[in-house]
Amino acid sequence: MRTIVVGISDMKASNNPEDVLITYSLGSCLGLILYDPIAQVAGMLHCMLPLSAIDPQKARQTPCMFVDTGVPLLFREVYALGAQKQRIIVKAVGCSSLLDEKEFFRIGERNFTVLRKLLWKNNILIEKQDIGGNISRTVSIAVETGRVIVKSGGRETEL
Repeated sequence: MRTIVVGISDMKASNNPEDVLITYSLGSCLGLILYDPIAQVAGMLHCMLPLSAIDPQKARQTPCMFVDTGVPLLFREVYALGAQKQRIIVKAVGCSSLLDEKEFFRIGERNFTVLRKLLWKNNILIEKQDIGGNISRTVSIAVETGRVIVKSGGRETEL
């Protein structure tokens, strides 16, 4: 088994059944997981901010930093590995208000809103989610099985 770490403002995709994709410390960031069970293709995105319009130059350099530019990129990557839109299972994790207790910036909430709008425009539904609250999460997906595990506060749950 090979563990592939998805860093902040990063994405990875794999069709190798030996791989496990994992990202750590999702606070207000969005963790998006895509899986095609027939092609055994998994993809994961860890993005920080909702809209690339706040810094177009940064979005060109690091498109996975933003939900609106990272999500389409992840879909293109899993399609390139053989995934098909009608079979993709979508799961979302994170988007908490961990560092925004007064909810002034509402980055987590805005990240999730932009994701939902993007998916809705493309007729794609989120199958499962672990969103919001004020906790940090780590999430992983096993390419062979599509099993998604969320770890937070010493607990481990399957999503």
